[in-house]
Order: sequence, then structure tokens, then C-alpha cells
Amino acid sequence: MAKVIPTADRIKKARALIEKARAIPLPSEHGWMDLSYTANVKDTLRQARDLVKFVQFMPNAAPETKAEVEQLIQEITAAEKEILHKS
Repeated sequence: MAKVIPTADRIKKARALIEKARAIPLPSEHGWMDLSYTANVKDTLRQARDLVKFVQFMPNAAPETKAEVEQLIQEITAAEKEILHKS
């Protein structure tokens, strides 16, 4: 049986994964157009999103927690745009 991760830990881990995605080094040859770089960033941010995406639907989660998770999901989307869609 899967181990249940508390909501606070989910949020901390998701924030750490966002920072991990930002810390992935940009390849010098192709930049953000390098497919493996793009895949690594998207996978890391997907993991962060997967950790928190169902918290907002949990009936026992506090409204403050749900608001924080919604803001975190927006942060994840913004981080993806910031990291990958540079011109």
C-alpha cells in the first residue's frame, strides 16, 4: 500500500522540485531547444504538479491550504514559461 504524504510535505516537495527545475543547467549548444533539457524540465515540473493537483479537491484540506495549492500550481505554470519560453 502506498504511503500517504501529508499536505504540508507535498507543498514543500513541490516547491523543491520547482527550484530543481530552475537549477537544471541550460545546454550551451542548443539552449532551451535541446529536447533532453526540455524533457527534464517538463518532467520535474510535472512531478511537482502531480504532488499537489488533488489537494484542492480534498474535503479535509483547509481553505487556506487549497488557496496555497492553487497559487503553487500557477507558480509551476509560470516557472515552465519562464524556463522554457525564453527568446
